[in-house]
Amino acid sequence: MFTLFDVVLALVLISVCIFYRRKIRYVILGFAALGCLTLAIGKFYQTLDDDPDRGAILIGNTEFGERATKVQYLDQGWSEGESLWFYNVTQGSALLPYDFYLSLEGINSQELARSPGTVDHYRYLPQKSTFFNPDALAVGFVKDRYKGKDYMGYTCAACHTSQVNYGDTAIRIDGGPAMADMVGYLEFLQKSLEQTIKDTAKNKRFVDAVLELDNDYDNAEQVKIDLKTWTDTIELYNTVNYSHIDSGFARLDAFGRIYNRVLQYTINREQAYDILTQATAPGGRYLLSDAQAEKVLKDINETIIGNDQFVEILKRLQSTESGYPGLNPRDMRRLRDALFNEPSAPVSYPFLWDIAQSDYVQWNGVAVNAGVGPMGRNAGEAIGVFSILDWTASDPGWSVSSMLTGQKHKKKKVEFTSSINLANLKRIESHLANLQSPVWPEDILGKIDHEQAKRGRKIYGRYCQSCHELIDRSDLDRIIIGKFSSVDAVGTDKALAHNSTTYTGKSGNFKHTFQTTGSGDLIIEEDAPVIQILTAVTKGVIATPDPDKGFFRRWADWLYTLMSAYFSNHIPQASMKAGGNYTPDSTANPYSSLVAYKARSLNGIWATAPYLHNGSVPTLYDLMLPTKKAGDPEGEEFEYRPEVFQVGSREFDPERVGFISEGYDGFAYKTIRVGDMNDGHEYAAGGTAQVNGEVLKALNKEQRLDLLEFMKTL
Repeated sequence: MFTLFDVVLALVLISVCIFYRRKIRYVILGFAALGCLTLAIGKFYQTLDDDPDRGAILIGNTEFGERATKVQYLDQGWSEGESLWFYNVTQGSALLPYDFYLSLEGINSQELARSPGTVDHYRYLPQKSTFFNPDALAVGFVKDRYKGKDYMGYTCAACHTSQVNYGDTAIRIDGGPAMADMVGYLEFLQKSLEQTIKDTAKNKRFVDAVLELDNDYDNAEQVKIDLKTWTDTIELYNTVNYSHIDSGFARLDAFGRIYNRVLQYTINREQAYDILTQATAPGGRYLLSDAQAEKVLKDINETIIGNDQFVEILKRLQSTESGYPGLNPRDMRRLRDALFNEPSAPVSYPFLWDIAQSDYVQWNGVAVNAGVGPMGRNAGEAIGVFSILDWTASDPGWSVSSMLTGQKHKKKKVEFTSSINLANLKRIESHLANLQSPVWPEDILGKIDHEQAKRGRKIYGRYCQSCHELIDRSDLDRIIIGKFSSVDAVGTDKALAHNSTTYTGKSGNFKHTFQTTGSGDLIIEEDAPVIQILTAVTKGVIATPDPDKGFFRRWADWLYTLMSAYFSNHIPQASMKAGGNYTPDSTANPYSSLVAYKARSLNGIWATAPYLHNGSVPTLYDLMLPTKKAGDPEGEEFEYRPEVFQVGSREFDPERVGFISEGYDGFAYKTIRVGDMNDGHEYAAGGTAQVNGEVLKALNKEQRLDLLEFMKTL
């Protein structure tokens, strides 16, 4: 379908080509001028919402012991409008129909699921109505539009905006790690939707509220049909991503969930049948017979199963009707483990300052940040936060996506149509380049003892700086070099690093396609590492123009987005990973270097508790202590990292530098299982060797406090 914009653009381009004939450089200059104009308009748009409080409101919440009465922002390089743009810029996320989210009541209550008190309970940040956010959604919740319908989705800010409370002041930190409990909120939404279906009075209030909005729904029957559809969708998501490891506040296994969502859309019917007929319970009992598997997969698409058909498969597996397997919850979980992977490695939400200047990103450096790498990384993130994936299988033929994903010779090719907004993903990346880390606010958190900090600087130089380089946060030319240490060397919880490289799944249409790695080209097998499948998928996504735009504008925007992503990247080319004590990639194991963790620069580290990649240590002071082991001495004079502590409060402890971790009823973090372990990184405690192999003497309490004082200055 061609829009008026497409017709005008086409006529302009044709006229330019005819007038200048072979002077293509003028056409290129025209595109560049158009791109600059678009950029200028975008920058102007970011100034339209200039609320002086950046929309922030506070909830009188005694549940977590918080008592702040005013909000303050620090100077991080963003204006009011730039913060609010980041909070509300869409990326193509569609968790629920927008009308549903505005109207949905919580469990056993008429209070809305989006009310400030409810979202604050799950530690999202409430907001008032502003220009970009007229319905007063929490930070990172936004109205998105796709194919003529409105949806509520997540923005980057939902997971990457934080708040630090001290006394009567709440400090909002742009780009900081959220305290949010996304898993808990998604389970709450599922239960709220289920109750809305079953409770007659609640159902009527919901339907009436949706129709009163007079937006995407014309009658009650449409509302009720979609209510069931979207309830099933969220139930499927929560079922697939169930984990025995509780994320709680401030953590999420985003990679595990992205992996599962990719597998849901890549596995084909033949491979699903193979899994269903091979899955067993302890003792060797098959979960399904061949006939039951055939019945479950009747009329399921051969190449792409997708969301709606997976919902149907889920229902059939649990059905007790004749011919269906009628699986109980335990067997359903066994089958889940055969089809997908348990997201059992929750990690802290990373802070975003310096991300555009970093050579590698993610906790284990899985994403190289050079060239168009950030587009692929952000596309993967958008897949994980509920983008609508309208992937289809079509007859073979040339396309950019089929070429990049190696599908040229397949019987069918996957088309990667989706709601993902590539142009906005590029804008977000550019926007983050101007974000700076927060400076310790002495007027709020107390004066820094600079003599003590000088002593701490010497300790930092000996104990920390070989991995955590010091940078100038305002240097426009800075490059942040991540230093990598193998899991065995640093000794911290191994779940994330191992899961990211060992998790496998069915590769669907990517079976026997070729993929390039840093160690050479490989052929994707039917049972493949999910990291290979994710790489193929993100190539296909970024090779697919926005379906919501007319033909000419679609391709013009797509070309400009990719070209600007490549040429404006702060990291012009890929480099070798720094560090030295990790296992390099090889032809035998092209992902060896990912079984490691990255040490980032520590500017702004004071505002990013809890610590270690999995949030297993509440304060920086605790991070300097050893983990208590069997046989270690007892007594008040001996200090160890806490084995159990509370998470959820935003109240800050400036003495130990972190959030308070006792005295309220939050999420009880217990460091007893893989995924939750708090060991390793005991450099200050004399328990972990430096990169050069030297084990330094443990710091005494005075030295720990000196080092802590210096780290406040970073």
